[in-house]
Amino acid sequence: MRKYAAAEVFPERAARVPRPSILDPYLEYLTRRQVSGCENGRELWREIRAQGFRGTSRQVHRWLQMQRTVRPRSGARGYPGGNWWSNGIRPDALCSPKQLAWLCVKRPSELTSAETATLARIEQDEEASRVVALARRFCELVRSRGVSQQAKPTRSCRRFEAWLGEARACGVRAVETFAEGLEQDGDAVRAALTTPWSNAQAEGQITKLKLLKRQMYGRANFDLLRRRVLLTI
Repeated sequence: MRKYAAAEVFPERAARVPRPSILDPYLEYLTRRQVSGCENGRELWREIRAQGFRGTSRQVHRWLQMQRTVRPRSGARGYPGGNWWSNGIRPDALCSPKQLAWLCVKRPSELTSAETATLARIEQDEEASRVVALARRFCELVRSRGVSQQAKPTRSCRRFEAWLGEARACGVRAVETFAEGLEQDGDAVRAALTTPWSNAQAEGQITKLKLLKRQMYGRANFDLLRRRVLLTI
C-alpha cells in the first residue's frame, strides 16, 4: 500500500517586490517636465544626465512610453486640477496606440459607447483633437471614393486638396509627414480618388505569390514556384 505525504497548509507565495531603479531619484523631475509639455525622451535624458544620471536614454524612453499610455489628470496640455503623480493617484489606463489609431479611423456610428468615451477623453487634448478630426475626414474621403462603395467617378479633388492643405499646416509633425508623403505620390493618390479602378486584384496576387514562396522556405527553385502558381489558378 502506497503512502502519500500531505500538507495541512501551504506557504503563501511572497509578493514580488520590484527592485529599485537608478531612474527613481529623477522621476519627480521627469514628471514635472512631462507635465509642462516636454515629450522628447532624448532631451529629458540629457537633462537628468547633467544631474548625475548614469543610465541610458532607452530607460527614459521606456518610462516616457509608459506615461503616454495613461490619461493625465492635470497640468499637461490644459488638464485642470492637481498633479496625479504627486498625489499618488494611479490614472486610468488607455488603449494601446494601435487600438487608439483604429478607433480614430472607424466610423462614428460603429463605435461602442466605451470606445466613444475613450475618444472623448483623448480629444480633450488640443493636438489629439486635431489629429482625430483630420483622420476621420481623410477616411471618409477615401470611403466615399472607394470602388466597394459603388461611388460615382469624379474629376474633382477639391476636398482632398483642402484636407491636404490643413494637414500640412496642422502643427502635428506626424500628420504633416504623412501629408508630405501623399503629396510626393500626388498623381497616384489623385488618380485613386477620381477613377473607379483599383489595384486590389494585383496586390492580392502579389500577396498570394509571396505566401507560396515563403511556404517553400527558399529551398525550391523557380520552376516549382511557377508550377504551384499555375496549379492554384
